[in-house]
Amino acid sequence: MKRVFLIADNIVSPFGLSSANNFSEITKGNTNVRLHEAGARSPKAFYSALFTDEFWQQKMIPSFTRFESLLALSIKDTLSYADIDLADGKTGLIISSTKGNISLLEENEISDSLKSEISLGSSAQKIARYFGFSAKPVIVSHACISGLVALITAKRMLQAGLYEHIVVTGADLITRFVLSGFQSFQAVSDEPCRPFDAARKGINLGEAAASMILSVYPPPQNVIELKGGGISNDANHISGPSRTGQELFMAIDQAMKEAKSEPGQIDFVSLHGTATLYNDDMESKAINLAGLQSVPVNSLKGYYGHTLGAAGLVESVISVHALRENLLIPTKGFETPGTSENINVCSTLQQAALKTCLKTASGFGGCNAAVVWEKG
Repeated sequence: MKRVFLIADNIVSPFGLSSANNFSEITKGNTNVRLHEAGARSPKAFYSALFTDEFWQQKMIPSFTRFESLLALSIKDTLSYADIDLADGKTGLIISSTKGNISLLEENEISDSLKSEISLGSSAQKIARYFGFSAKPVIVSHACISGLVALITAKRMLQAGLYEHIVVTGADLITRFVLSGFQSFQAVSDEPCRPFDAARKGINLGEAAASMILSVYPPPQNVIELKGGGISNDANHISGPSRTGQELFMAIDQAMKEAKSEPGQIDFVSLHGTATLYNDDMESKAINLAGLQSVPVNSLKGYYGHTLGAAGLVESVISVHALRENLLIPTKGFETPGTSENINVCSTLQQAALKTCLKTASGFGGCNAAVVWEKG
């Protein structure tokens, strides 16, 4: 079986336009989550991590939507670190998102041209043409596990010999449509989110894009390998997760078995950690079922908010950089343990010898995913 390596990565967020900028801000304990006043997105004030108007004035790409501009910014920076030919047919493109250009419905009259423009397929074709990919782009839209599913899909395609490299990218924006949906579930916190904390109230949403280039060829240094991946569905509820954690454990178990990793070999776990009551409880149960209850875990939602279809990519990039720098990233907002099962939530920045990371995600419809990253 072919091995799959990470050869370049990027995050575009309110922190900055590179992985290095983003990782630096997180290690300083900074957050993108701010209080935003009532306006076009919401009739009441809300906490979220959003790009500024100035960002859009400076970074919009002509003829591209905001969603497409974010993808292009992220891909462009990532490609600057990789010497690959996008036109030779050996490089694939996978795009992950939950809502893509959904904001166009809020800004325009419905028409045949709008229906075409709003499709993820239309955006994928524009991105492929812009960069000169000869391969037909693949789209993954699988709720909040989209980013991890895109990585797992890329891994399988590379191992099947379909490509030698694949650019995996993802982005989402927080629109009125998106925010109102979460508000209707009463899932949005009226303060900065507090993953795994006894006083947690719910999520903050966030905007970001991220990209990772996977290859069958290892980089000359700083080797990181995507060792395993697993996907499951609990079929519990349209929005509520499993009450047992069994199904997330199934995805974790698949990923660890494919990676040939035992619980004692996992150095830390980057959990989904949305700061909702049921998600965090479910994850604590899955971690215990996996025998990982003593392993340090974190959530990055306190820094970025929940970036939806980009979350698995954003948080994988931060986790990979944490592996390289031998740093355990704390869970911002966490103070008092409050999950139904005990887990070892990292609450301070710590130096540690790190080699292997487990990254998980869960989403609406009961979907779950997990991947294992290992430092060479």
